[in-house]
Amino acid sequence: MTSAERRGVGPDRSGAGPATVLERARGISGELVLQERDGTLEIVADGTFLMDTLDGRSERLLVDATLDAVAGQGKRVLIGGLGVGFSLLQALGRPDVAAVEVVELEPAVVAWHEGPLRRVTGGALEDPRVRVVVADLADRLRELAGAGPEASLVDALCLDTDNGPDWLVRPANGVLWSADGLALAHGLVAPYGAVGVWSAAPSPEFERRLRAAFGSVQAHEVPVVRGAPDVVWVVRP
Repeated sequence: MTSAERRGVGPDRSGAGPATVLERARGISGELVLQERDGTLEIVADGTFLMDTLDGRSERLLVDATLDAVAGQGKRVLIGGLGVGFSLLQALGRPDVAAVEVVELEPAVVAWHEGPLRRVTGGALEDPRVRVVVADLADRLRELAGAGPEASLVDALCLDTDNGPDWLVRPANGVLWSADGLALAHGLVAPYGAVGVWSAAPSPEFERRLRAAFGSVQAHEVPVVRGAPDVVWVVRP
């Protein structure tokens, strides 16, 4: 995702030009459209605005704040959600990152990074440090948990999935923000590691769940043009 303006109404496009459809695909969650408006690329799912390439501050903060909470070099990162690629680019730009796994639900979104979205990510998916897994994130986390600690532990887990815990476009993603989902995330992060969670709005109830599941919780807010700020929580075991 990008800014909190998308909550069911999309960003303020007053004065903006019309959108040009670049790609259209049948996705796991319905029809996906990649379109361009005034030089900005947008992804729309079943008529609901999801994300664009206009900003990306909160996605970059998600990666930096999470990785800054982890000491050392050679960090292993798992990013839940490829989107337009801001989180991946930020991770690859850091010298302390050795490997990045990106889990993306929609095959079309991955394919678009070899097409129109390549202007944003510039072939980042071809970086030898990157592994892209097309899967439901909750399923992938369960798969890793079943592989045993030596194979599954990561230093940083960055969850940039849906609109966060309270504004779900895909209801099935709710499991990620449940007590069970947080316990799963806790088990996949090394003892010295950190989990970052992106949200399109503050959520006191979700923050309470985080405090119950993790020993340390820090909240970072990023103001947006209208509406509540984006929020990034960084938690540690």
